Amino acid sequence: MSGEPEAQRYFDGLYERSDDPWLLRERWYERRKRALTLAMLPDPRYARAYEPGCATGEFTAELASRCDTLLAADLSADAVALARRRVAHLGNVKIEQRAIPDDWPNGHFDLIVISELAYYLDEPQLARLAACLAGSLAPGGTIVACHWRQPIEGWPHSGDFVHEELRATLPFARLSHYQDEDMLLDVWSSNPGSVHCREAK
Repeated sequence: MSGEPEAQRYFDGLYERSDDPWLLRERWYERRKRALTLAMLPDPRYARAYEPGCATGEFTAELASRCDTLLAADLSADAVALARRRVAHLGNVKIEQRAIPDDWPNGHFDLIVISELAYYLDEPQLARLAACLAGSLAPGGTIVACHWRQPIEGWPHSGDFVHEELRATLPFARLSHYQDEDMLLDVWSSNPGSVHCREAK
């Protein structure tokens, strides 16, 4: 979620009206998306993970079981407060307020999850996001991108456009791809080995 005032107003408005504006807890689409995303991770566990755009922390809570440490972030102060409550029982998770891509955290990550986020960015921001992903992925690390394919009124890009840009830009092997009428999922890694090859080592 970008740091532009328009985006800030948009997300603040959503959380003023509801503590779950996308019905993350209720919709089967959301629960299925989380299950598919977790199933497509090529490694059973990750030392250091980052999830920008965490919203209320529903996926954060599930992803935490696969991570030694997990940093999650959102532009909205209300979302950050809700996410912190959602994962308060998890000692390996930290939630911060950050604007993406301009307030990218330092260091390298073994897993970065970009879910339902990048279509809120303009093209220069999307290019900076790709550069941040490439520059902060640890050796052997994994990037997962998941986006809605239906139209999003008022925002510049579709999920298809975002994934086309990432595929053209990221300097990593694409390990897997899933799409249906509603969503896209892509997984890249600096380790091109399959799940079988990873286990065989």
